[in-house]
Amino acid sequence: MRKAIAIAGKELRQARRDPFSLMMLLGIPTFMLLLYGFALNFDVRHVALAIEDRSRTRASRDLVASFVNSTYFDDAGRLPAGSDIDQVLQRRQAKAVLVIPETFGKAEASGAQGTVQLILDGADASTASTVLGYAEGIVAQRNVELSTAMTGIAARPSVAFEPRVWYNPELKSTNFLIPGLMGFILMLTAVLSTALSVVREKERGTMEQLLVTSLRPAELLVGKTIPYLVISLVATGIILLAARVLFGVAVRGSYFDLFLATVVYLVGALAWGLLVSSMSRSQAMAFQVGSLTSMLPAIFLSGFIFPIRAMPEALQVVTYAVPARYFLVILRGIILKGAPLTAYLDDLAFLVLYGGVVLAIAWRRLAKEAH
Repeated sequence: MRKAIAIAGKELRQARRDPFSLMMLLGIPTFMLLLYGFALNFDVRHVALAIEDRSRTRASRDLVASFVNSTYFDDAGRLPAGSDIDQVLQRRQAKAVLVIPETFGKAEASGAQGTVQLILDGADASTASTVLGYAEGIVAQRNVELSTAMTGIAARPSVAFEPRVWYNPELKSTNFLIPGLMGFILMLTAVLSTALSVVREKERGTMEQLLVTSLRPAELLVGKTIPYLVISLVATGIILLAARVLFGVAVRGSYFDLFLATVVYLVGALAWGLLVSSMSRSQAMAFQVGSLTSMLPAIFLSGFIFPIRAMPEALQVVTYAVPARYFLVILRGIILKGAPLTAYLDDLAFLVLYGGVVLAIAWRRLAKEAH
């Protein structure tokens, strides 16, 4: 163990002598959090809404105002009766068209039910579904206001509809993105830091000097892993602080559970970096392989951006081998729901298994190189 500590001390001294690399390891997570946190936003607002108002009454104008004042829709202009809505949508003059029939105003004045039609551009199914939900909420709120104005109390609707949003009542996409960014950033930086560190030793010829000493492969693994594990944990703290200060995302659960899960996740990521380094002969190759095998799965196959259930079944099977998938489940549970780590023991068990298997493979390859 003393030899492993000596290797770790050497790595820390080397990192201290290379302030640029240390700044990259600590600064890149913060920079990427700022970049993606502000740039990525799945909230759908300011949807271009064209209106075909055949009623031209106060009731129809109030309904249009309800849509436009919600900030979800922007007034894209009025269409004359009988307009070619297909052309409007094809030319992307509007994303949606609200059609109000001639009988709408008379129906509302008499207390009857007025019918309106919302035509959506469904090319982007995700956006269309979100816009449809917004429209349903606006119409429902309008019905409540009309019922209250006419009877003095809100009338009981024929179909009860009580949507409730837990854990993220404001439906802010930032609350959903921050845990995903953590998983992605930590995987990328941990893999690249260890991979480049070992390959740098190979390029300088110092790796052979280490291998011919009495240093065992296990001690070399521990010595190479500990410094970057500590640096990655510091980066985790920076990310959490930035998320709290800049985006208002607070950790509702236990910090101990959060960092425990992060350590397990990082061990697997660092082990993967060691494995990549054992297969690479240059820093350029290590960077390319490390980026490809860590960044792309963490973004596309973890549920960070795209729902796993929406993927083809064959691709869903592949996601079971992506550690970020399980880490994101744990992160979102602890950060957003305040759940204990014991609620995600299956996910934690996979991360332990993944880290153990990858470490064993990396140890075997390094032991082979030593001989």
